[in-house]
Amino acid sequence: MPLPLNDRQFAFWKLRRTGLPNIHIADHFRISRQAVSKALLAMDRKVEETLIEMAHANQIDIERLNAEIGVLFGRSVPFDAAAIVFVSENHGVQVWYEHEGDCGACPRYARCIELLWGYADELGVVLTKTDDPTRLADELFAKLREMV
Repeated sequence: MPLPLNDRQFAFWKLRRTGLPNIHIADHFRISRQAVSKALLAMDRKVEETLIEMAHANQIDIERLNAEIGVLFGRSVPFDAAAIVFVSENHGVQVWYEHEGDCGACPRYARCIELLWGYADELGVVLTKTDDPTRLADELFAKLREMV
């Protein structure tokens, strides 16, 4: 089930994820607080269903899930590795497996850096500057675990 990333409900969800209270979201869109609350409940269900479906499709056993932030922590059965499924405004639904890689030799190096920094920015998570995607991911997901 794809998430409606351009949908009004998703816009509300993104704003709430940044810490904006429902009343301010309602004022911004000139609608009632109840309408925002109802839309957010529906969006949380969609996010949760999407995270669970992605985990099942990738054979990830679920450990923790937070639909309000859009993150699921689990363990990949086939890879025997920690796995994170998350919703990014700019990158859609992503799966990241904790691993030690030779990032300098990887052709996806720039994409991984962009994904991780972008997701951290979306959540307002401050990270230590590093050019190693593996270390960056370790720091980002450790901070996310504290949030969940």
